[in-house]
Amino acid sequence: MGTGGRDAGLCEQAAGAPAPKTRARVFMALAYPNTYHVGMSSLGFQEVFRLANSNEDVACERIFTDRWTDVPRSVESGRPVSDFDILAFSLAFENDYPGLLALLRQGGVPLLSRERDASHPFILAGGVAAFLNPEPLAPFVDAFLLGEAEVLLPGFFSLFETERPREETLRILARELPGCYAPSLYTPEYNTGGTLAGFHPNGGAPGKVTVARLKNLSGQPAASSLLTPDTTFSNTRLIEVGRGCPHGCRFCGAGFVYRPARFREPAALESSLEDSRAFADKAGLVGAAVSDLPCLPALASKAARLGLALSFSSFRVDAVTVPFARMLADLGVKTATLAPEAGSQRMRDIINKGVSEEQIMDAAERLVAAGVPNMKLYFMAGLPGETPEDTAALPRLVKRIKHQFLASSRTRGNMGKISVALSCFAPKAWTPFQWAAMDSLEELRAKLALVKRELAGTANVEVKTDVPRWAVVQALLARGDRRVADILLLVDRFEGNWSRALKESPVNADFFTRRVRGAEEVFPWDFLDQGVTKSYLWEEWQRAIAGKTTPPCRFGGCRACGACGQPAP
Repeated sequence: MGTGGRDAGLCEQAAGAPAPKTRARVFMALAYPNTYHVGMSSLGFQEVFRLANSNEDVACERIFTDRWTDVPRSVESGRPVSDFDILAFSLAFENDYPGLLALLRQGGVPLLSRERDASHPFILAGGVAAFLNPEPLAPFVDAFLLGEAEVLLPGFFSLFETERPREETLRILARELPGCYAPSLYTPEYNTGGTLAGFHPNGGAPGKVTVARLKNLSGQPAASSLLTPDTTFSNTRLIEVGRGCPHGCRFCGAGFVYRPARFREPAALESSLEDSRAFADKAGLVGAAVSDLPCLPALASKAARLGLALSFSSFRVDAVTVPFARMLADLGVKTATLAPEAGSQRMRDIINKGVSEEQIMDAAERLVAAGVPNMKLYFMAGLPGETPEDTAALPRLVKRIKHQFLASSRTRGNMGKISVALSCFAPKAWTPFQWAAMDSLEELRAKLALVKRELAGTANVEVKTDVPRWAVVQALLARGDRRVADILLLVDRFEGNWSRALKESPVNADFFTRRVRGAEEVFPWDFLDQGVTKSYLWEEWQRAIAGKTTPPCRFGGCRACGACGQPAP
């Protein structure tokens, strides 16, 4: 299964990563429960690797699912999992959870934390998927670090002792490290109907676990520490420009748990650009709201002076002014990525997207006029409140955009391509849609089929759709409680066969995916303190039902949601 051992990292180019150590107080393996290609394309994974090795007491190596042949082994030294004091998992996506169990099993580590002893590695987990809702993995993980690694890792390593008994370590971490969640110190209680009645701490654990945040991003510049030809960004150094997004799209966890949105200072970003020249020909700006970055035009000019190509991910439709479109063209951008998300204005209001069809058309015209020939469009199917007319509006909007593209392209003598990426909506914790029911598998398939049928044969338009059953799995893992761990155990036993696992499990997956929640229901993640209050999210859910929009977050200028202090009375 892959190349295994030392050879896997030989083509990597260091871009600020500390050299791996052979001796340290704590020996840690950082595992990404997916392939090397996916893991090394994750800036968050790279940053945790860099931060761990920056600690003089820690030696950190990496493990990926495709970089060993017999038992899980590290990239740096080829050591097996059993040789490490800590096995830490970086969890960005719910659908990677089965990979965590598979790696434990293949490494000879008991899956359930209660069955492990001092001879086994301490199992640690973090990442955005974990701090939205860690409960489906609670029986397998000794401790979660919930929040941002820059804040959490120094405190964890100062408290962790390899010789201390595991239970004592967990009690100390839970009491003394904000953001540390030790599942074994909490007992869930259920109502007769299956909903959660309460969540009871013991052993001195806090009733609420506060998710850790870094106040000043500029003091901790985050950029790729290793470049490798085996990833999507083989010659691109990724630079994080900020965290969070002010616009409050109601389906997006990052828009709420990272509130208020934070951007790095221009000087820090320019310094990262200058450093990138020694490692790559291109820099990629990463963030949930790159087009909101105030200094973006200045950064583009700086990159041009440095001889660096510059790219960034999708940007908001309403950000595409004439100067912005010209900036993209000057940067050599050939494909602009926009996310209207929904075809009808009614649905865009429900999800609080904050853009109109006129703005979408204007963006298309400006991009082509500036010389950006291709466009990628992101949409979702199965959003809360979606009607057949809303679904039918999606291909109509794409055709309108195509016609606008065609009209603008005639003056340039060529017609570019429009790529439509259509995914299935999966409700997430810590969003206003955490109360919503998900569409059934059959409903999702019918909606995807309608869009594909309506756009079939449309010249210069390509449609790629999600796999609905994986969206249902994602929703199950995103809003499940500890009982969902039993389904994960069956998935592991049946070697990834979700259909069989769901059929044979006594746990009803529809209970977590297909049910509308009530205002008073206790959620599995309610013990977390994310800053944003549950009452604010409920108000946003009610506004969504009414089709009302909410203005963007004012970057700390109010007290409405609780993220910047107590909400207004």
